[in-house]
Formats: sequence, C-alpha cells, structure tokens
Amino acid sequence: MAHERRITSFQRQSSGDSAISSGSDDSCEYYQTDIYELLPSTLTKRRWQQTERAHGDGSCGDDLSPLSRDWDLRQPLKTLPLCMQEKRNLRDRRHLERLSIGFWASWRQSQQIARRRLKEQVGRFISGLLPWKHTLHKIEGRFGVGVKGYFIFLRYLLCLNLLTCAIITGFVLIPSLLGSNKSWQNISTTTFSYVDIFLGSGFLESSPLFHGFYKHHGENSKCLDTALLFLIGMATILFLSLVMIVRRMVVGYKHMWLMGKHFSLRVSYKVFCSWDFCVQDPQAASLKHSFIRNELKMDLEEQNFHQKVSQRSLKQWVCLCFLRGVLNFVVLVLLAGSFFLIYYATTISREKEIQDSNFRIVNLLIKYLPPFTITVINFLLPQAFSKISMFEDYFLATQLNLTLVRSIFLKLGALGIYIVFTSKGDGLCAETEFGKEMYRLTIFQLIACFCNTFLIVYPKRLLAEKYPSSKFAKMAGVQEFEIPLNVLDLVYSQTVTWVGVFYCPLLPAISIIKLLAIFYMKKLIVMRCCVPAQRMFRTSSSAVLFQFVLLLGLMMSFATIGFYSNRTSNGHQCGPFQDNRTMVSVMDVCVKTLPGPAQSAISYITSEAFIFTLILAEIIVLTFFVSRGRANRKAIERLKDMLVMCSSDKRYLVKEHSTMLRRQHRNPRAAEN
Repeated sequence: MAHERRITSFQRQSSGDSAISSGSDDSCEYYQTDIYELLPSTLTKRRWQQTERAHGDGSCGDDLSPLSRDWDLRQPLKTLPLCMQEKRNLRDRRHLERLSIGFWASWRQSQQIARRRLKEQVGRFISGLLPWKHTLHKIEGRFGVGVKGYFIFLRYLLCLNLLTCAIITGFVLIPSLLGSNKSWQNISTTTFSYVDIFLGSGFLESSPLFHGFYKHHGENSKCLDTALLFLIGMATILFLSLVMIVRRMVVGYKHMWLMGKHFSLRVSYKVFCSWDFCVQDPQAASLKHSFIRNELKMDLEEQNFHQKVSQRSLKQWVCLCFLRGVLNFVVLVLLAGSFFLIYYATTISREKEIQDSNFRIVNLLIKYLPPFTITVINFLLPQAFSKISMFEDYFLATQLNLTLVRSIFLKLGALGIYIVFTSKGDGLCAETEFGKEMYRLTIFQLIACFCNTFLIVYPKRLLAEKYPSSKFAKMAGVQEFEIPLNVLDLVYSQTVTWVGVFYCPLLPAISIIKLLAIFYMKKLIVMRCCVPAQRMFRTSSSAVLFQFVLLLGLMMSFATIGFYSNRTSNGHQCGPFQDNRTMVSVMDVCVKTLPGPAQSAISYITSEAFIFTLILAEIIVLTFFVSRGRANRKAIERLKDMLVMCSSDKRYLVKEHSTMLRRQHRNPRAAEN
C-alpha cells in the first residue's frame, strides 16, 4: 500500500507580515499548511482576530504579497527591514514603476533622491568637521566608549562656551566698545605686572574682562542702553544653556529608560553581544575579555550578595545599621569640616590682604588660599568617600553611586559656601570683586590640572617604566582614569563659568582655553599613563545624573544672579547698573518707552492670567506626551510578546522536525515510498 507523501512548504514570513503594533494584523494571509496551522503564534493571532471581530474592529483586507506592501518609494532600501533578495526585488519593482510613470513624476522622484543623498553627504561632511574626531576614535579603540564619553562631554561644554562667547560679543562687548572710549583710558594709565594675570587686578580690572568696564552709555536712549543689552545677553545665555541641558537630559533619560533598570541584560546577551568591536589594540582586547568576565562575576556576586542579605540575622542587621550610621556621621563631619575650612580660608583671604606693591607675591598666595583649599578638598574627600563606602557593605554599584552623590554634594556645596561668603563683600565695586574670585578659581583649576598631570601622574608613569622592579613603583602602581570623578570636575568647572559670567563676562573665553588645555592633558594621561578602571561604570545609567548635576549648577547661577537683581550699587559707580539702578528698574524704564499696545501685551504676559494659561497649556502638552508614552509602552510589550511567540514557533518547528526525522529513522521504507 503506497503511502501518500505529505509535502510541507516552509515559507519565510517577511517582517511586514510579523509587524503587529496595535493588536491587529497588517494582512489576513494564512498559510494553508498543516505545520503553520499548528504554530502557537498562528493560534494566538486567531484568538486576537476573533476578539476584534466580536467587538466589530476586525476587518480582513486583500491578500498582499510581501512586495506589494506600502513601502515609501523615497525611503532608502538600506533602512527597510527586508532581506537582500526582497530588497533586490523591491529595487526592480521601483525601477519598473519609474519607467511606467510620466516624465515629470519620474523627475520629481529623482530630485527627491538627489536631495536626500545631498543631505546625507552634507551631514557626513559636517560630522567630519567636529574637532578631535580621529583622536576620539583612537581613544574609543583602546579604552571603549566609556572613556570616549568623557571627551565627548568635554567637547560639548567647549561648544557651549563658544556659543556663549558669540552671544556676549554681539550683545555686550561690541556695543560697549562702540559706545565710549573712556573706559580704555583707564587701561592705558595702569601699569603692567605678571602677577595681575593671576590676581585679575591692575590692567585686567579695568578691562572688558570684568563687570566694572561696562559703563552706562545710553544717554540718547532710555531703553537701548548698555544695561539692557547686558541683561538681554546674559538672559539669552542662561536660557539657551537651560534648553540645551534639558534636551540632552531628556534624551539621556529616554535611553536610560529603555536600556536601564527597565531592561534586564541576560547572561546570554552579555556572553554573545557585549563585545565592543571598536577595540583594536591586543592589550585592550585582553582587558575587554577580563571586563566581560568581571561583569559576569559581578552578576554572580550580586546573587551571592542578595543571598547573604536574605540570610542576615537581626543582630547582624542591627550592627550593620549602627556601622552605617557611624560612617554617615563621619561623612557629615568631613563635609562640615571642609565647609568650615572654606569659610576660614575665605575670611583670611579677605582680612589679610596686603595693599603694598612690594608684597605682591604674598598677596597672590593669600588670594589663592580659598581656591587652593577648595581644590584640595575636592581632590581628597571623594577618595575618602570611596574608602568609606567599602565598609558600609553595599553592593559595588551602590557603593559607586553613593560615592558620586556624596561627591556631588561636596563640590556644589563647597562652591555654594564660597559664593555665599564671597558675595558679602561691599568694596568699591562688589560685582567686580566677585568676578575676580570666579576668575581666580578658574585659573587655579587649570594650574591644578597642569600640576597633577606633569608633576604627579606622568612622572609616576615614567618611574614605573624605567624602574619597574622598584618598591616605590610597585607601591605607586598605575593611574586609573576614573570617569565619574573626572566628569564631575568638568561639571564643577562649567558651574563656576555660569556663576561668574555675569560678573566676569569674558570668563567663557577663558574657560575655552582651559578646556582645550584640559583636553590635551587628559589625552596625555589616558593614552600614556592610564589603564582602564577595574570598577564597573555604565555610561548609560549615569549620563542623566551628570546632566542633572549640570542643571543644578545652572540653577545655582540663576540664584546667584538673582541675588543682585534687586540690589543697588550703594552709590558706587560700577558697571552698567550704576546710579542705584537695578535690573527690574532698567526693564521698567524700557517698557515705559514702548507704545501702548506693546505695554499692554507685556503687562498681560507678566500677569497671573497668562501664567495660568501657560500652566494649562503645559498640562495639556504633558498629558499628550504621557499618553503617547503609555501607547509606546504597550507597543513595546506587544513586540516582546511577539518575540516570545517567535521563539515558541522555533521550538515547535524544531520539535516537529525532530519527530519527522525519528519516524524516518524507524521506518525508512515508508519514508522512501
């Protein structure tokens, strides 16, 4: 008796057939084979269709082949989720359609393709103009994307300061230089001294570097004067900085939400997909191997840690909580002691100032006592916080995050204490004196980075290379580039720039020079002296934290400038807000010179009714984005379900294929028939 041979055709399902975004199929195509009728995904789709038809939403369209999908003809083939053969067929189909349409339609399509290619080429050209592109590629090849992220963040701050300098030049510097030449006469009468470069005194004090240079030059106009342009320029700088930081933080938060705590990395992903293909150096490759191995060990340690935590007794918990309380008290004592040292150094610097020109070097040391104290504290205490967190018996990632939070509080708190006690001065020009303090703080940061590079790190590396067997070289070890602490240094530096830009308008230009020098010094440290850090650091999870700290620094600058918004100059002729004028009074005078409709519009914008309307509009916009986020979250969950069903289909097919092979092996004659 001849057995009828059952032939089953396994047809590959295209991505267009498997894309289900809202619970309904893009087509109602069914594979009329026994094997596909029994697939778990087919049964699930049937249940979905029955449910939708019961509610009146399910409708079956015409049967569509994979090549008759509504792909956008203007979309490049390389961006379509199709296999190579389907892309070739689609390309031939587009060519035939282009021949069948009219001349003008074909010409418009060709022009659209040409414009798209031109846009891509211009984008590649502009990306090639970014500074240090090849250098960053080398750093990424040897140390991975983590260290590269630090230099990209530095480049971002450099571009931000370049934009700030352009705004200051257009709104503040050029109108002041064209307004009057009286200020330059004060510069020509002062004597030059190299100590003035570090102190910000002498010829620099009466230069465009500081607040006191910008006098009131608007005698012919009550509105368009130096004070208003100065205020508009500073407000533009702070507003653009706020927009750029918030945008960068939102983008980073979306990436962290997708790949952070809501996305669990499986062991299989870490084994098969965690290799960084940018690594080129063999030594860096071996370090990357050890990095992946250490990450797997970290997962095992985390499991052991949670198991150990679950097995702790009540006595152990009480002892551990007591120890953590003592260590947190020690941290508070260290923070309070550091803040007191900053206050004490600031008091000595203000009270012990020597006016005699014969003691300029001594006066230089006294003036740099607060920046020296802040720099030393910011260097030593984060290391102490790292050691303290090791005794608190937290997990390694928690220890790192706790050290970061304490370091952030230290750096911003130290700067805040310094600003509070420095802004209480009431000299001949208090704003210029405050600008000098921020100027000296910026200069000393550059000096500290130079000394750390060429007096500590680089000589230690040379000693280790020349005398590798010496005890001192073994004790000193090698330098590790700690990404979080270095990024916090950049955040602290940019915060100083924002705080001092109102009182030292050319401080962003000095920051550009400082960032350029820091880039090349850090490049020397990384490429010549450092090895990758052994402690785990995930840039995706900490990028939002760094942007948030940068936003806190910007808020600190808002608060500092707002302190002077209603403060008069106490009769001292200094800066654009002289003659006992404030920012609010300058704006009131300008508004009164405008026509009546403009005054009414400004009055309405500053009223409570407009604020209520603005808040209502913000609520509507936020509600829209929240609703869209929930819809995207549901789509992501549906895609995850699809992936699970695809894996179920694969397991089912493998099972059926194995069963068929076993049947053929048991009864070969029946298989031949």
